[in-house]
Amino acid sequence: MDKVDRSLPHGTVTAPLSHETNPGSGQGPRTGTRILVVGGGYVGLYTALCLQRKLKGGEAEITVVTPDPYMTYQPFLPEAAAGSISPRHVVVPLRRLLDRCRIVIGEATAVNHAERTATVTTLAGPEDGTGATEIPYDELVLAPGSVSRTLPIPGLAEYGIGFKSIEEAIGLRNHVIEQMDIASSTRDPAVRDAALTFVFVGGGYAGVEALAELEDMARYASRYYHNVDRDDMSWILVEAADRILPEVGHEMGQYAIRELRNRNIDVRLETRLDSCDHRVAVLSDGARFPNRTLVWTAGVKPNPVLAASDLPLDARGRLRCTAQLTVEGTAHAWAAGDAAAVPDLTSDEPGRETAPNAQHAVRQAKVLAENIVASLHGRPLRNYAHAYAGSVASLGLHKGVAHIYGRKVKGYPAWFMHRAYHLSRIPTFNRKAKVLAEWTLAGLFKREIVSLGSLEHPRAEFEWAAGGDRPQRD
Repeated sequence: MDKVDRSLPHGTVTAPLSHETNPGSGQGPRTGTRILVVGGGYVGLYTALCLQRKLKGGEAEITVVTPDPYMTYQPFLPEAAAGSISPRHVVVPLRRLLDRCRIVIGEATAVNHAERTATVTTLAGPEDGTGATEIPYDELVLAPGSVSRTLPIPGLAEYGIGFKSIEEAIGLRNHVIEQMDIASSTRDPAVRDAALTFVFVGGGYAGVEALAELEDMARYASRYYHNVDRDDMSWILVEAADRILPEVGHEMGQYAIRELRNRNIDVRLETRLDSCDHRVAVLSDGARFPNRTLVWTAGVKPNPVLAASDLPLDARGRLRCTAQLTVEGTAHAWAAGDAAAVPDLTSDEPGRETAPNAQHAVRQAKVLAENIVASLHGRPLRNYAHAYAGSVASLGLHKGVAHIYGRKVKGYPAWFMHRAYHLSRIPTFNRKAKVLAEWTLAGLFKREIVSLGSLEHPRAEFEWAAGGDRPQRD
């Protein structure tokens, strides 16, 4: 486990900022400026990385507060779930990459920008009794990302499975294979049918790619079961809108639907999940599906720390930002990515904002970092403007759709473009090489179909051996 920095005890009183300088004043950089980056995702990682490269030693102290000691490259979660990529190659260790930054593993729970402090709960809090920590700063970068947006649907909290983290992706892979094991060994037809029914709610990137990759993996694995056939499994995609994958356009979205339905995947548009109580998915069209797997990917919402700040928010709970990636009407506060409502200067539509995706987040982080450096050196800030290049989506091995610079691509070429693009985007040469090596080896050898569900409860077997109850898997 990573060591947690305990140098700021609970109740720290922050000293007045003695080196305030207005951006654009023409004065020199502020010596030892304290820059706090909240979030270790795309924006947090790339902003801190750019800052540590551009700022000389002594100019700034960069602190990154993040719940995990790594950045997850989320576009590769479906492939990790399918076993095409090792889980450790989907994450980037922050301490190794941000070697000139101070990494604090913890959760930012509140921001008081008027006092220039952020309240952070670290792993050490429950152990040493210090509670929350207040971290003072001069410049704030808020990039906590988003969290799953859930609805008050009966049974969702009890039985739903998310798909935003590497832990959830690997847990889902183990779970799917375990359901096939249950179906293979049970004599109860109802239990067998429920185990082989997989319901995915949400027709965006996460839902469609996760379903497509896992169905591909399960179909391959079924050849090694003597009594589970690919046609025994039921895969259902539930989407409230009238199309899926809106980012790739209507035509490619329709192609994706046809491709999924040709694989006997039940795609239900303009349909909602009304209940999943007692492991029965009840849909708005009246259909009922007893199941043991319900994956919820129906949207995200801003991180709760935004609401616990004194910074201006829009109607959707995101930070109101300028094109220079400053928080609107607020000095020394910056934001980008999912947490920020950034105007899209390349759009002809008034009031349009940039899409909350990795394509914008990585580019915004670079501009944000450059603007912070410009601010510290008294130089003018520049606007963020990037025309949307398009989207790519995987529909399983050797299948995909893409809409790039107005050109529509489908099938194997789109799948290849999907892999090539994301291979170029994942940080560090180390990760690129390892992912490419895994893809190459996967083309030469058979897929792994092993479930390691016990990893989620590593002490269960020992507790049973020591006299506890026999461990039960969900």
